[in-house]
Formats: sequence, C-alpha cells, structure tokens
Amino acid sequence: MSIYPSLSDADISGKKVLLRAGFDVPVENGRVVDTARIEAIVPTMKHILESGAALIIMAHQGRPKGKVDLEFSQKPLVPVLADLLGVSVDFAERCIGDQATAKAAALQPGQVLLLENLRFEPGEKESKDPEFGKQLAALADVYVNDAFTNCHRDHASMTEVPKHIPGFLGLNAQNEVESLTKVFTAPKHPVTLIVSGAKMETKVPVIENFLDKADDVLLGGCIANTFIAARGFNVGSSKYENEWVEKAQEIMLLSEQEGMAKIHVPRDAVVATAPSEEAEKLDLPVEDIVGDMAIFDVGKVSIERYIHIIEKSGTIVWNGPLGMHEFNRFSHATKRLAEAIAAATAKGAISIIGGGDTLDFHERYDYSLSAYSFVSTAGGAMMDLISGKELPALKALEK
Repeated sequence: MSIYPSLSDADISGKKVLLRAGFDVPVENGRVVDTARIEAIVPTMKHILESGAALIIMAHQGRPKGKVDLEFSQKPLVPVLADLLGVSVDFAERCIGDQATAKAAALQPGQVLLLENLRFEPGEKESKDPEFGKQLAALADVYVNDAFTNCHRDHASMTEVPKHIPGFLGLNAQNEVESLTKVFTAPKHPVTLIVSGAKMETKVPVIENFLDKADDVLLGGCIANTFIAARGFNVGSSKYENEWVEKAQEIMLLSEQEGMAKIHVPRDAVVATAPSEEAEKLDLPVEDIVGDMAIFDVGKVSIERYIHIIEKSGTIVWNGPLGMHEFNRFSHATKRLAEAIAAATAKGAISIIGGGDTLDFHERYDYSLSAYSFVSTAGGAMMDLISGKELPALKALEK
C-alpha cells in the first residue's frame, strides 16, 4: 500500500478537501432507500471534518449520459449525510460553475458541501475532459478518492483531478485494496474462488488470473452454463455465450496441468421452462437437459461437492449468486453456499465476498454480511483488481 498516499497520513488541517465518493445509491420517490454505500464512507468523512478541514463531496448517481436529469439528482442525499455526520450539509446545483465555486470558497473548517451529480456534465464520463477535471480541482486544496467502486473507471473525477492537487486514498478504499490484495500476497491455502454471473468477458480474466494461485474454482450462473456447453452437453434454452465456448474449453484443458487450480463445473442443475415462483422445476444431471429446459440453479449433487471443497478451504473469494436468486425457488444453492462459507469463516477461513448481486442476495434473504472476513462494496473494481488489471484511479494516485 506504500505506493498510494493515504488520507490517514495527510495534513489537511485548515484545508478544503474534495472527496470523490462512490455513493450511487437507490432513490425512490425522492428518498434514499439503501444507505450502505454512504455509511461505508462515513469514517473518511468524519476523519476529514475532525482533522479541521472543510469537506466538499462529489459523486455520481445513475447514468444520465452527460445531461441534467433530476431523477438522478444528488439532493436526496443531503438529509442522509446530515444525519450521519451530525452537521448541516449545503448543496450546489451543479458540480462546477459560479455557484459551486462560491459555495466552496465560503466553506469553513467543519462544514460540508455536496455537489450535484458529476454525470450531469459531459466532461466527467462521455468526453473525460481534462478541463472539467481542472475545474473540479480548483474547488479545493486536497483530493481524496474513497470511491473504490469506481476505481476501474478512467473518468475525470477519478484520474484528472489528482493531476492538479495532492491526491490521497480514502480509508474505505484503502481497506478494500489492502483486503483484496492479501488474496495474492499471502493467501491461506487451499484457496477457493467462486465465480458466477452472466458475462464471460468480465469473469474469464479473473479465472485465468487465479488458475496458478487458487486450488479450486467453483462455477455458477450463466458462466457455468457456458462451461457445461463447452463440455459437450446440451443446455436446452439456457442462457449461455456460444462465442466463449472455445475459450472455456481452453481454460478447462489448462486447469488439468500440474500446479493449476481445478475447475469445477456443475454436474447437475435445477431446470424449468421459465423463471417464476410457480415454475415446475427438476433437478437433473446435465446430460439429461433437453428441449426447452433452462438452467436456473446449481443442482443438489453439485452443491454438495462445492460445500465439501469450501469446508476444507483456507481462503474463499466469492463473487455472484449461483442461480437466479431473484426467485426464491432458484436461490437454494446460493443459500447453502452462503451458509457453508459462513461456517468455514467461523472455523478460521478467510472469506472475501463482493459484487452487487451477491450483496443483493444477502439483503433479499436476510443473510448477515458480518459472517465473512471482508465484504467489498464493489463489483467491477473488485473483479478487475483480483484479475490483476491496473485500476486507472489507483494508478493516478501512485507516488
């Protein structure tokens, strides 16, 4: 972590601090309905205020594509921030311009200003305008990035601002990077990677990066469907990516070499003709899938195999529910998986979980996140980091 300047080491007393937060929280009828991502950054925000600095917060909300769309306004976050921080929070109707500049200039130590959605400005994402980054930087003396959820994005607020003012890594982002990096530096073996989801494009680099680091790779979701097809089985009407079948075959062949992690593809699956709570479902060996059957969950035999591997694991990294967890009918393998990882953690295993769908599963079925060693709030950034990719926003902070 020494290559990234840390907020905990920064002298910010009497200064204005521009904090890039990673909120992007769900808002319904003008009210924030899930404050988890805001709460994750509270330690950083309080540290800034308690250090005698003024706090200017910038973040994005949704995907308004460089245009003002009040459906994605940051204004509903004002009362939430005020409640969590115990201070009044001012609001700027734009993140740049005369009003933002005046409000930032008037800000005193201990005071807080929230800027409007960064993505209302085309310079943030669509054009990644260096001038936009310069305008943001002009609002403050110091930049702090605590938006680990967006560190894989080369956007102006992430990579341009620290070119103009000293940049530091926030406390939450530092914890994310340090915890995820431990998977590579000193993992406790056996190491088990659990990968699920819809897109091979985002998961294949992770699998490939773990082949010589992990002992076992357990597959679920549409990723598993593609590997089942790559093994030569009919997947019926299941969602899978035919263009990635050859790559899946290459990975399975590579995993058979000495010193490589073993790839575990489901041997049986829960199938139905359509996803619904009323669907008639069957648990079949993959060789028996035909016609309009579609895979919606990992089968009982396979999940028992997975649990047996988890019970012996020293380090467990999990990203993605195994089945279509939105339906309780197809959530059972993921429930068994979560319970097994929690039990392994209680016995001393290191467990790291992350990804939006994984967190949604826990909230939906009231499974405690405190059962794991570390929970990442990020999806794409977590996957990029553990796949060995360089994260542009972290690169921009390197000493």
